[in-house]
Amino acid sequence: MDIQKKQLDVVVVGGGLVGSLEALYLAKRGHRIRLYEFREDIRYTPQARGRSINLALSVRGRRALKDVGVETHMIEEHGIPMKARRIHRMDGSTYAIPYDARTKQCIYSVGRNYLNARLLQESENYSNVERYFKHKLVEANLRKGALTFLNTDTNETVHVTADLVIGADGAFSAVRKAMMKQPLFDYSQKYIEHGYLELCIPPDENGGFQMPANYLHIWPRGEFMMIALPNQDCSWTVTLFMPFIKFKNLDTKEKLLAFFEKYFPDSIDLIGKDKLIEDFFAGSPSPLVAIKCRPYHVEDKALLIGDAAHAVVPFYGQGMNAGFEDCTLLDQLFQKHNDNLAEILEEFSNSRWEDTFAISDLAMYNYIEMRDLVTRPSYLIRKAVDDFIFWLLPNFWVPLYNSVTFSTMPYSQCIKNREWQDRLLKKFFTFGGFAAAVGGAFALKLKYLK
Repeated sequence: MDIQKKQLDVVVVGGGLVGSLEALYLAKRGHRIRLYEFREDIRYTPQARGRSINLALSVRGRRALKDVGVETHMIEEHGIPMKARRIHRMDGSTYAIPYDARTKQCIYSVGRNYLNARLLQESENYSNVERYFKHKLVEANLRKGALTFLNTDTNETVHVTADLVIGADGAFSAVRKAMMKQPLFDYSQKYIEHGYLELCIPPDENGGFQMPANYLHIWPRGEFMMIALPNQDCSWTVTLFMPFIKFKNLDTKEKLLAFFEKYFPDSIDLIGKDKLIEDFFAGSPSPLVAIKCRPYHVEDKALLIGDAAHAVVPFYGQGMNAGFEDCTLLDQLFQKHNDNLAEILEEFSNSRWEDTFAISDLAMYNYIEMRDLVTRPSYLIRKAVDDFIFWLLPNFWVPLYNSVTFSTMPYSQCIKNREWQDRLLKKFFTFGGFAAAVGGAFALKLKYLK
């Protein structure tokens, strides 16, 4: 005889990308979900300046969106495929470095607000999901599953209790702040000395793209860089990553234009001088922080996911994808443990931290690669060697980027794979294989530059 499962009462704190996705996963399982968000409903508010407008959707994120029935729409009707990095030299010439030379997989540029709104709208299809906006978490007793919110519209205090509290409230999580009061909770944060500022390349006079659309464009300049991702309206979201001191020194329009004429000359006509000046001085650069903590849970009552658990710098394009993967893995554990919260939360905490620490470290490294190493011959040779061996032996040799972006291999395993590949190549070069490696590398490089 079947025993009917208990419907769990779950409060999700944070209605951003990860929180709204987790609400859908749990709603599909039949649980009661109350979603609390500090901001206004993003479906009815304009884009806020200062947060990245575009995100790179890859395999881990796509798997999660497929589970909740949103992937097809996002890929076929909204996302813009990016098949390669397009590198802009100082003289304005460009060349492409494919993400996946063998199987031609690509990543997709998607709008943060659009995807968030789509996930929230999807939750309207479930009668067991309640959404509360303009509710700020002000107090939490996580061991009891008791929360206090302030309705910022009415100044009314709202007390709620739940079987499970899920903190998906971002890098500056109020749920994590409450969790830090627990014994044996480890926490660290690291701000890098570089900030970011968003600019925009508008559509051309005919409403089309001013640059080839299916690329992530990069202007690597050693100590700093600029990138551009395509938007649905044929504009480009341009992000300048640079040390704060350099931002501070560009304090007049003359200095700004001289800086761009020296380092990004081909971008000036694309952005437009007046728009460049207006956008640059309209805001201040935003900081970038990486957060690590563990464990992610408190007994069988509370859990951190997404940026609340593991905020990363954006240079591997995995922040959203890692957060979405949290939701996928958590759903698998709900299935495995038949909704037993104590077992689910403990296994999630014990099994997930190593991978989130790994992607945090990879993202830090990738900034150096994107702004500097990507222009060096040694990088191009290694990239070509990786792709050549991958083409010959796809089940044996998967390059680091491919394993991170185009597979669901645990992030920590991706690093371990790279380490043994490094050791093998070192031995190969040492024992006379250098010429063969370089020959294959340059053959593939010629293929890139066609």
